[in-house]
Amino acid sequence: MFLVSAAALSLAVPAFAQDASGDPEKGAREFNKCKACHSIVDASGEAIVKGGKVGPNLYGVAGRKAGSVEDFNYSESMVAAGEAGLNWDLEHFIPYVADPTGFLRGYLEDDKARGKMIFKLNKEEDAQNVWAYIASVSE
Repeated sequence: MFLVSAAALSLAVPAFAQDASGDPEKGAREFNKCKACHSIVDASGEAIVKGGKVGPNLYGVAGRKAGSVEDFNYSESMVAAGEAGLNWDLEHFIPYVADPTGFLRGYLEDDKARGKMIFKLNKEEDAQNVWAYIASVSE
């Protein structure tokens, strides 16, 4: 039992370290590109970042089931990805923001899958920093 627990913990540590690898300060600057479509509004309704409403609110996105913000009109593919088990973490966020439609097609194994996000963060470092920023201003 101990060996199984230790093995599971050793697998979790690299994932946690990866989540902590971004720079929230740099991510805040990079998020300026994202706020054209996304806002970050906490549970009480306070705007941490005022932004567009074309994309879902990104407050609390870490660990959230994909396609699950209430009253947001997601693509069918994003909802299907959430139903298939996609929960947002750094490992999925980086390839998603680099190629949203390509990511969904691969995740769902469906060449017709499409997302609505058209902006791309092509540098992995930028994606890590944005993730670190979003996580730093969320619960």
